[in-house]
Amino acid sequence: MRLKIFQIFVICLASVILFNSCGRRRKNDPNYIRVAVVLGPEYIVAKTAQKVAKERYNLDVDLVTLTDYVVPNTLLDQGDIDANVFQHVPYLENQMKERGYKLAVVGNAFVYPLAGYSKKIKSLDELKDGSTIVIPNDLTNGGRALLLMQKQGLIKLRDNVGFIPKVTDIIENPRNFKIVELEAPQLPRVLDDDKVTIAIINNTFAAGVGLTLQDGIFVEEKDSPYVNVIVSREDNKDDDRVKRFVKAFQSDEVAETANREFKGGAIKGW
Repeated sequence: MRLKIFQIFVICLASVILFNSCGRRRKNDPNYIRVAVVLGPEYIVAKTAQKVAKERYNLDVDLVTLTDYVVPNTLLDQGDIDANVFQHVPYLENQMKERGYKLAVVGNAFVYPLAGYSKKIKSLDELKDGSTIVIPNDLTNGGRALLLMQKQGLIKLRDNVGFIPKVTDIIENPRNFKIVELEAPQLPRVLDDDKVTIAIINNTFAAGVGLTLQDGIFVEEKDSPYVNVIVSREDNKDDDRVKRFVKAFQSDEVAETANREFKGGAIKGW
């Protein structure tokens, strides 16, 4: 058993070394770029950008797929990738402030509106006092969800909270809603929990389980400031490879793919 575990470890280690060494060998290739995206519908959108980049701009795009919102900026800051596409500006600014990253916005992607989904009720008129509402636990998307709840008249936040309020900024919750914070990828699953009435979910994860904005009982307005952006480092923001990737991403083909994959729930930001 120990030998088998050791063999698996060696194979995994070799794969990591090979993955990193391949990236280093092509790091100075003028026609190669590594871009991180979140696994799911956004990856399919990025695959279209990858195709456009190769066919139109002779650029090989190596897509690095991830499943959370923290690692993409860490990899970018460390120089392991050249760009990422997964976040909006309030989240990026918070990450840069907290972690000291020197990153730069090089282009807009899409707005993916938040919506409140439920398998228990069909409208807010049916929402009972004391119901459980689940929101994302990361600071910016959680704050975004709280602002959306305030917009629906469910809670009141203290004045001047900006784009990233916290649960502790709630000053009025007259109907005693239980507000639970959970990691964003897990939110679609809690809709089946008997104790959960509403989950406020980013369209990235909602679309991954077949939910559309039309399924939401309330939806973020389409003039949302939370447009997702294409991000690089300060030291490579003017690199021609980054510029070509932005052009490929901001193409009609990518917009069409996003519209199809998100069933009309991706709003072009450029």
